[in-house]
Amino acid sequence: MALLHSIMSWVMKQRIHQIELFVKYPHEVQLDWFRKLIHAARYTEFGRMYDFNSISSIQQFKERVPIRNYDSLKPFIDRVRSGEQNVLWNSPIRWFAKSSGTTSGKSKYIPVSEESLAECHFKAGKDMLSIYCNNNPNSQLFSGKSLTVGGSHQINQLNSDSYQGDLSAILMQNLPFWAQFVTTPNLSIALMDDWENKIERMARATMSENVTSLAGVPSWTLLLVKHVLKLSNKQYLTEVWPNLELFFHGGVSFIPYREQFRALIPSVQMNYFETYNASEGFFGLQDQSNSDELLLMLDYGRFYEFLPMENNNLDNPITLQLEDVKVGVNYALIISTNGGLWRYKIGDTIKFTSLSPYRIKISGRTRHFINAFGEELIIENAEQALATACEKTNSIIKEYTAAPVFLSGNLSGAHEWIIEFEKQPEDLLLFSDILDNALKSINSDYEAKRYHNMILRAPIIKSVPTFTFYHWLKSKNKLGGQNKVPRLCNDRQYIDELYALNPSLKLNENEKN
Repeated sequence: MALLHSIMSWVMKQRIHQIELFVKYPHEVQLDWFRKLIHAARYTEFGRMYDFNSISSIQQFKERVPIRNYDSLKPFIDRVRSGEQNVLWNSPIRWFAKSSGTTSGKSKYIPVSEESLAECHFKAGKDMLSIYCNNNPNSQLFSGKSLTVGGSHQINQLNSDSYQGDLSAILMQNLPFWAQFVTTPNLSIALMDDWENKIERMARATMSENVTSLAGVPSWTLLLVKHVLKLSNKQYLTEVWPNLELFFHGGVSFIPYREQFRALIPSVQMNYFETYNASEGFFGLQDQSNSDELLLMLDYGRFYEFLPMENNNLDNPITLQLEDVKVGVNYALIISTNGGLWRYKIGDTIKFTSLSPYRIKISGRTRHFINAFGEELIIENAEQALATACEKTNSIIKEYTAAPVFLSGNLSGAHEWIIEFEKQPEDLLLFSDILDNALKSINSDYEAKRYHNMILRAPIIKSVPTFTFYHWLKSKNKLGGQNKVPRLCNDRQYIDELYALNPSLKLNENEKN
């Protein structure tokens, strides 16, 4: 471990120096990456289509290449998945990060190139450690092992040479051999598909290890932690892993989980480090111990554009570069990458909290959504599933809104739907069951979280009287015009407001459990 500590210390010092460089010269670093990306892809099919070879400025690039979402880029990606190369990027693409949330199918498949693995994902892993240890010079992180709660992958049946799966699994599969000495559990367990069995195996394999750090989505990590405590018959995680000092978390908001983790890890030595990572790349890392703001990472093979949300629905919206953004404004994030995504709108919105250096906070999604547990439920999923439920129960919905019921104690979470029916279904439980199954068929992330009620229970449906939403909008002085009932919300603000107007709506003890 002493040799490892020496090697990692040297690596971390090199990266801290490089981070300081892009913090000092942010615009130059982004311009350099723009030129590298355009040059590398100039002879790809996409590059020839838009004549990348003749593009000499960012403005030309914007004028020539349209902003795209997954659906408009999907025909190119599908060809790469089937085995074609040099379509979007100039090096072979053999890995695809699987993520759901599109209107065209259950999942989207983000191409992951070798350059993207090295220059973005693995570099981010080094930077997480570098920044943390730089801020905590007395850390004993490398005296033990890191436990990552990740996903799984399977062979892409469209092409035997290509693989698809959760990004975390792709990263674990491609880690250098020496990394296995400092991580737990082994890959045969970490990449299991059966989540229920996987949690059991992970808990048993790791509870006797010297775990010093955790990494993963809070909901799944919390599930594992609770199972470790159950198997070990301990009350606190520090009794199982006394040297635990760090949790790298991302994917969903940590706010609903913070107090639960603190209750299970009552240690002043415990630290929480937020990351902004997605299938499309790592974008931000927490660089201050006393703030959850995220440093925007500018040298990861990503060229950024920022679209003011007020212009989001325009046909040809004007995007901004770093030098033009302002603090506190809501921007949709647009990226071009060394994995072959070009002017790609990833669906996240951010706000800058600082311009020197450039720090951000994730402000939400470009559309209404619920992602309290990593389920990535978007409005299109909800509308389609509700339509199916209405059709099969001969009912009609007038208004609705939905929000998460957060994990509490040993209880899993849920989605609570407040619905005002124009025509009530005869059996509300049947309606709920159909809605639940429809969502599972539409959204693979929702389906995964509903597995055996481990993260999400069945939906809770509340049918409310006519004019409930009318009175709610009236109370907010939002009748008429362009005012609408927000369909999905990632917190309980709107439902709590409805409860305040009508206390009888509140969950009873049976619904809470």
